[in-house]
Amino acid sequence: MSDIEQKAQDHLFHPALRFAARAISVVFHPLFVPVYIAWFLIYIHQVFPAARPYDQNLMLLRFVVMYALFPLFTILLLRGLGFVQSVYLRTQKERIIPYVACGLYYFWMWYVLRNQPQVPEVLELFSMAIFLAASAGLMANNYFKISMHALAAGVAVTFVLMLGLMSDTDFGVYISCAMLAAGLVCTARLINNDHRPFDVYAGFVTGALSQVAAYWIVM
Repeated sequence: MSDIEQKAQDHLFHPALRFAARAISVVFHPLFVPVYIAWFLIYIHQVFPAARPYDQNLMLLRFVVMYALFPLFTILLLRGLGFVQSVYLRTQKERIIPYVACGLYYFWMWYVLRNQPQVPEVLELFSMAIFLAASAGLMANNYFKISMHALAAGVAVTFVLMLGLMSDTDFGVYISCAMLAAGLVCTARLINNDHRPFDVYAGFVTGALSQVAAYWIVM
């Protein structure tokens, strides 16, 4: 999109709405979504009911390191070396190396969780879905700038839906919150002019299908 088109599009929305959209994009950044889900699983859904608080905190820390800190450090390193012009990764070319690096981090996290008997299957299921979504995003990136935010939203919403189907407890509130957050994120990406509608829709569907495929593989 040219600068002229960008400025014309910006006038369609009030500055306060565009600021809110940017804030939502930051809060629900793809690097943070796995951490939010892990926090929910550990402290709300209680997937480690007999674990000590130390062990619960350690598991959450592993998610923070592998899904947030390592990818963020990689992007900052690429920015410092001049491989990308911005940490926002605005072009398809700039997203190639981060996709590959994150795919390696995500595969390693899944592999480690898979080989630890004390880790519940739902964590392995979620980590596999993240790896599949990143791999699908890398392939789709060759053809269009698929939305990473929508990928993460698709994985998260589908995962929460699956948890609701597999659980005996009432998941209505959690499913509603997940769907609301996903709607806000996808709308924010369109308001920010970061993607075309197709990029967002394709990202959400790809993320959802990745979670379904992970279920077939893990469960």
